[in-house]
Amino acid sequence: MRVVVITEPPVILPIVDAKEHLAIDAADTHDDGKIAAYVAAATAHIDGPAGWLGRSLGKQTLELRRCGFPTWIDLQYGPVLSVVSVKYDDQDGNEQTLDPSLYVVHGSIVARAPGASWPAVRQGGESVRVRYEAGYDDGKVPTPIIQAIKLIAGDFYRFTESATMGAVNSVPMSDTAERLLAPYKVWHL
Repeated sequence: MRVVVITEPPVILPIVDAKEHLAIDAADTHDDGKIAAYVAAATAHIDGPAGWLGRSLGKQTLELRRCGFPTWIDLQYGPVLSVVSVKYDDQDGNEQTLDPSLYVVHGSIVARAPGASWPAVRQGGESVRVRYEAGYDDGKVPTPIIQAIKLIAGDFYRFTESATMGAVNSVPMSDTAERLLAPYKVWHL
């Protein structure tokens, strides 16, 4: 089983807010490209299937790909906003779309509707694909997460090199950023 990003999320920290955090005048556009890249890197470090948090921040479209139908399907990297489609490869290998009346969605769980059964699928990897929207609605990302992104981007801005005179000088996530994010971290087994 794996989850892939189909539609990337929008920027959740506007550059004007990042510049305010860095105490840079909004009219000074000299480092805007660099700051935008640092914000994107900080966000990517914690967001979505590849991120440290184990959850989606900005609204994005994800697709869970798995072998066959289990009793229920747990959609990871929420919050789950909606299920777009459930597709599967039938026993002949033809892609089919499951009728939404055959399943129900409870938060992040997709289960068979009462009295329904899952269709027979082709044997092999990724024969079932659930496409869904996940992340927070615009402007609804929790404040501690936004603050952590500001702190991480600020570290990138202030410490632009990863090594100094042969010594490794990495810029890990600060203890403060990690503590801000910890209550939102989702552990996947």
